[in-house]
Amino acid sequence: VQLQASGGGLVQAGNPLRLSCKFSGLAFSRYDMGWFRQAPGKEREFVARVRWYDGEKYYADSVKGRFTIARDNAENTVHLEMNSLKPEDTAVYYCAAPKRSAFGSQAADMYRYWGQGTLVTVSS
Repeated sequence: VQLQASGGGLVQAGNPLRLSCKFSGLAFSRYDMGWFRQAPGKEREFVARVRWYDGEKYYADSVKGRFTIARDNAENTVHLEMNSLKPEDTAVYYCAAPKRSAFGSQAADMYRYWGQGTLVTVSS
């Protein structure tokens, strides 16, 4: 199983950025997909999740209304569209898939497969 994240970089506050994550090795369409982030000196935290069977989306309160998660089952890819970025969004962002198919959670320890992380730095 491989998750390959891309799209991070340096951006000014208020500007957008789009992250992508390519998934391979399992039946992507049967897995919830999540995005997490970890800021320096902090624990990894949930950002967003998209459900496998109906595309229902869930967000952390801190990003609700600014971030959008979307999945493309034809391309085995999940995206995170980030708008109105703030300096406090600075973190390494990870895409992840849970320990089994047809299973959903927002807890990081329920996720087994992780991408390598992509750094997002938001300058003020």
